[in-house]
Amino acid sequence: MADNSKQHKYRQEIQQMMYVSGETGEPSVETTAMIEEIVRQQVIEMLRNCTELAARRGSRSITINDLIFQIRDDAPKVSRLRTFLSWKDVRKSAKDSDDKGGDADLGVADDPAGGVMPGGPAVEEAAKKNKKAKVKLPWEPTSYYSQEVPERDDEEDEEEEEMNHITLQRLRKADERTKAMTKEEYVTWSEYRQASFTYRKGKRFREWAGFGIVTDSKPSDDIVDILGFLTFEMVQTLTEEALKIKEQEDLWKERSGGENSGNKKRKLAQGLFDPPNEGKTPVESRHIQEAFRRLQTRPKKSRAMLNGTNLQQRTNLKLF
Repeated sequence: MADNSKQHKYRQEIQQMMYVSGETGEPSVETTAMIEEIVRQQVIEMLRNCTELAARRGSRSITINDLIFQIRDDAPKVSRLRTFLSWKDVRKSAKDSDDKGGDADLGVADDPAGGVMPGGPAVEEAAKKNKKAKVKLPWEPTSYYSQEVPERDDEEDEEEEEMNHITLQRLRKADERTKAMTKEEYVTWSEYRQASFTYRKGKRFREWAGFGIVTDSKPSDDIVDILGFLTFEMVQTLTEEALKIKEQEDLWKERSGGENSGNKKRKLAQGLFDPPNEGKTPVESRHIQEAFRRLQTRPKKSRAMLNGTNLQQRTNLKLF
């Protein structure tokens, strides 16, 4: 038991991430431990793949592109990650400007009358400096050419439109989860959104993820931040899938009478003055296990390509 407590280091963070993802109950230690182990195996698999990619190009250091390459087939997630990195650069540039403390960086111009007025060339220069830059990836077709088509401010590419659609769906889910919350519950939910495996836990995360064992590369701050972003997404995906499974299970129990399925008396609908049902129970480890199994299922297209051949299907861990 002591070994498990040492191994599983993120129970509190996982509880907070699950709460943000829709799990308002308190999950058991077994449930959070299973989620942590699943996420840890996903991180180790990503680092192993990144190390192999780095070795192919004759390098011992993994890069940001090696990490993003692992999730290249999930376009919405790649788009969210690129936005995350872009705004990180904006915040870093703004912080550097604040540290310099120059009026030009603050976008303030001198008035000919001796006063100070906003606007002028300084504002435009600061806006260009702090503009959200687009993260470019080497396997995209646009990187094949030495010259690039200039971007227009009023133009949005398909990837950004898809990201906006996914973002709207997530905001809609968040609105549904929070619209019935009290003020205290919403404050708690907002605080829990900041939960992270990596923020101010760099040393703990490096030991937990196996840096120095899985890979000899010393991770940069950007790589640790990307892994922190991805681990939050993994917990969220697992929790949302487990909640769907539990909802289907609860619906089946309600229709069939649950464990008392032998009792064929029809269950009446709950009336206005009937006592409330039992409190909602949190997801259990079996729901997480089934969610992980579903997330590991290969698409039919990839399985159909192997029909009539002697090739074995890939059994590598599928990243999600």
